[in-house]
Amino acid sequence: MTALGLALVATGCHSIGPGSVARDRFDYSDSLSESWKRQTLLNIVKLRYLDPPIFVDVGQIVSGYTLQTTATVGQNINFPASGPVSSSLNMGAAGSYTDRPTVTYIPLTGNKFIKGLMTPLPPSSVFFTIQSGWPADGVLFATVSEINGLKNQATSINGVTPPQPEFLRALHLLRKIQLSGAVAMRIKEDAAKQQTTLLTFRSKDISQESLDDIHELRKLLRIDPDAEELRLVFGSTAVNDTEVAVLTRSLMQQMAAMAAQVEVPPEDVAQGRASPGFVASTNRTENADAFLPSTGGGTVIGNSNAAPRLVRIFSSNSEPTDAFVKIRYRNIWFWIDDRDLKSKRTFSFMMMLFTLADTGEKENLPLITIPAQ
Repeated sequence: MTALGLALVATGCHSIGPGSVARDRFDYSDSLSESWKRQTLLNIVKLRYLDPPIFVDVGQIVSGYTLQTTATVGQNINFPASGPVSSSLNMGAAGSYTDRPTVTYIPLTGNKFIKGLMTPLPPSSVFFTIQSGWPADGVLFATVSEINGLKNQATSINGVTPPQPEFLRALHLLRKIQLSGAVAMRIKEDAAKQQTTLLTFRSKDISQESLDDIHELRKLLRIDPDAEELRLVFGSTAVNDTEVAVLTRSLMQQMAAMAAQVEVPPEDVAQGRASPGFVASTNRTENADAFLPSTGGGTVIGNSNAAPRLVRIFSSNSEPTDAFVKIRYRNIWFWIDDRDLKSKRTFSFMMMLFTLADTGEKENLPLITIPAQ
């Protein structure tokens, strides 16, 4: 009895909060990450079917824990009229543990959030992403529509228009120059404290091959072959030969570009349920040799030329067994193969771009609070 009582007292006095941090922090982190991946993929697939995307954020998680323990000790003594006195000892213990989290969801439909989705990314943010180590060709292929008049792949309700060969060549050269360490960016302020983003190409202590690449890139972009500093501006064409005009995409445009490459069932396109683009392919073993996914394995509706792939999203009637992320929509499974590193990296980069969009402070929107019991 004494040992039982001490054990219950010790349990009742011990805080369960600190011990839950190691478990809950990672469990919630994993759950939030997985749900955000699935929501992003779902919205990309919905855009292919011209279904408006909806985002719901997790605003707050409050976990409440309750630990209750009780112990009973009783003794019964019987005094009969005759015979010996008898006694009995009764002991009992009970305990209950309750985990009752409350999750608050915020529909992201406010004006500032929509503006963030529809506003093109700042060119400086795109190029600083490149300077941080992300491959220049993949970043620009995903985020840019034009560079100094050279057009990237375009997506519309009629299908996919391939990029200009000169645009792809410029991306290839930029990637080679990036690997050589000959390209850099810096911020310059004038007397009025106005910031200007400058793109520079190093000409000393680099190989002749890199010098040739820089010369070819300058020629493709029609920029001054001798300019040491090039001004980075937003736009489709430069006003002079010392500017690099970059027409960036918004997050919604980038999602639409990825949506056109979802491999939907052919009958959905034929029946007008989904917009033209890539359709399902039986070849799922191909892989890309560079950051840009390969051009094969899908069909571009309304276009005779194969278009480069940003990402490969499969579809089937049966649930996939080896998926990086998967969702079920219109009774069809859509997923990215866990063995497709290029598509996984492109998809992860797409999710990272949400942090580059200036969505501002969230407005006072309706909250959805669901106690999980």
